[in-house]
Order: sequence, then structure tokens, then C-alpha cells
Amino acid sequence: MSKNLYVELHALQPIPPSNVNRDDTGNPKTAIFGGIRRARVSSQAWKRSIRQDFANRLAPELVGVRSVRLVEKLASEIRSQYPELTDEAQAMAVDVFTTANLKVSKPKPKKNQETEPIEVTGYLVFLSNQQLSSIAELAGKTVIDGGEIKSLKKELLQRLKFNNSYDLALFGRMVADNTDLNVEAAAQVAHAIGVSKVETEFDYYTAVDDVKAASEEETDAGAAMIGSIAFNSSTVYRYANINVSELARNLGDAAGTAGAIREFVRSFVTAMPTGKQNSFANRTLPTSLVVTLRSDQPISLAPAFETPLYPSEERSISVAAAARLAEYAGELYEAFGATPEMTWVQGVGDAGKVLEELGDRVALPELLAAVEQAAVTFAEENLSA
Repeated sequence: MSKNLYVELHALQPIPPSNVNRDDTGNPKTAIFGGIRRARVSSQAWKRSIRQDFANRLAPELVGVRSVRLVEKLASEIRSQYPELTDEAQAMAVDVFTTANLKVSKPKPKKNQETEPIEVTGYLVFLSNQQLSSIAELAGKTVIDGGEIKSLKKELLQRLKFNNSYDLALFGRMVADNTDLNVEAAAQVAHAIGVSKVETEFDYYTAVDDVKAASEEETDAGAAMIGSIAFNSSTVYRYANINVSELARNLGDAAGTAGAIREFVRSFVTAMPTGKQNSFANRTLPTSLVVTLRSDQPISLAPAFETPLYPSEERSISVAAAARLAEYAGELYEAFGATPEMTWVQGVGDAGKVLEELGDRVALPELLAAVEQAAVTFAEENLSA
């Protein structure tokens, strides 16, 4: 059995007028690819939407929290487990983080702030809920037994290395103050890019004052506010991969590894960044999806769209993109002997039909079950090796 297994996801997703991920000027993000400006949605935006989907769907012990306010979070957990330590919980939480070599500091109070600021870490720290619960249990028991948290360094570090949540194991953790706590990310997510040329447009709008508009004394139409919102629309190519070996190391068990992959695939399909969602109601699902298992290396199919697509009367951009993806993948696999060990496809209408030459066309529940089974078999063999 190979020591490597990668789960790859390639998706084509039409996004109607929207601004799901904006830059520092408020405009939708773009990128030049193949010499042509394309729509772009950053990997960070889509990864956060996947993490939020995890938090909404999964049990608390399977997810984590990334924040500079973990002192506050840990103190709350200590109070929950040990109500008798309510008064000491804040100081105990500070001791836990400093003992684990994570720097904390108290921010300057805001103007007119009446309460004392709570200590924060110097950067975002990602901990699983199980890790927070575990170190709260250890700290509380130690203090009640008359011990000192500063004597717990070795055990604290051990507890912070195990019981990773799905999201922590997939997206990793970088701790500048203590690299022993780093977790290598098992998932890579590419920036989504448009398969065709894009132009940013602007929606000029007015907000009408209902009372003013109804008044017979007013002489204008009643607009009380004007503004504009930048937007674009595009079909984007999305790509992600999971290193199953790395994920198994991060989680430590085969069932958890397979479960994390199943949930990642599901959220990759259904989750979406929510920028300006109330203004555009742009939420869509992919029209095409290709999932592969391969043991050599991850291979993005983004070059299929280096030459941009243009609309035609014969077929939509989405169907044309699916056909381009299937053609490019077939030629690439043949030219470099890089055919995946397994491929599943799914899609809407002709967008799915043109992908059938790459692999079996299945519905999402069948796809999730097949990927999960492959992952658990691989993880069981490699974790026991």
C-alpha cells in the first residue's frame, strides 16, 4: 500500500452578480491569469466558510476555535468545570498559556471602557474544543489539589498536541512562540479563479424614505440615501486537496480521518463565503465536481482555463468549462501518465454528462460514502504500519 494518498476536489461553480470576497477598496477580488483579468475568491475566504459550516453542523468536540481571546475562553471553561474556582479562573487561564510559552498581554483599555481588559494572545491561536476542555480539567484539578499550574508544562504541552479537531487537523496551526505546537495543514485550498474574462461593475442605488415619498408636500422622489456597490459575476474553477497521511497523523485514528474527509468534501460543495450575501443572494452550488484519489502528487487542473472561455449560443460557460476540464484532464493524464487511481464525477445536466469520460457519475451521498471508505481503509493500514 502506498504511503501517500491525496483526495482532490475540482469544482466549477457559477456565481451570479455578487461581491463575496472584496479587497481593501471594497471591490471584488480579481487576478490576472493567462494574461486576462479573472474573478477571484481567496482561499482564506473559502476555508473560513468551510470552518463555519463545520461549526454549524458538527458536534462541538469535532471543531475548534481560532482567536486571540482564548484566555477568556479557557477561563470560561474552568468556571464551567469548577464553579468553586470562578474567582481564580482568569488568572489560572493566564498561567496556563504562559506556562505553555504562549505570550499573553493585557490590551490598553478603550476610551470610556469601565471593565478591566482581558488578556489576549499576541496572534490568533487555534485550539480544539477538546483541548480547551482538557487543559481546563488539568488546571482545575491541580489547583484544587494544592498544586501550581507552572509545574504542568510538560503535561500541558502534551494535551495541546493531541485531540485535534477536524478543522484544526485539516487547516493546521502555526505558533510562533512555540513551534512544538505547530500542526502541519493536511488540506490545501486554491484561490477560486474565473474561467472567463471579468469586469467589475457598479450597482448605483438609492434608499427611499417611505414617509417622505408618501408626502404630498415633497417635490422629489423621496431618496434619502444614495450609494454604489461593486460587483462581478463569473463561473469559477475551485480546487482543493487533502493529504490523507498527514491528516491521519494529525488526528491519530482512521475513523476520525475518514470522517474529517467526508465532512470537508461535503462543506467544500455546500459552503460559500458570505460577503454582501444580503444584497445579492448569490448562493449557488457547483454545476460540476470531480473528485479523485491519487498516490503520486496533487495536480491542479487550473491550466485548463489559461485560455479564457467566451460565451456562445451553443452552450453555456458552465458546460463549456466542464468540457474543457474533461478534455484537459484526459490529455494531461495521458501525456504524463498521471491518471488518478479513482475518479468520481457529478454535475448538473450536460455539465455532468461531459465529465463522465473521467469517471463514474454518482450523487453526493454515494460520493461521500466512497471517499470515506477509501480513506478509512488507507488510514487503518498506514496508522498500524
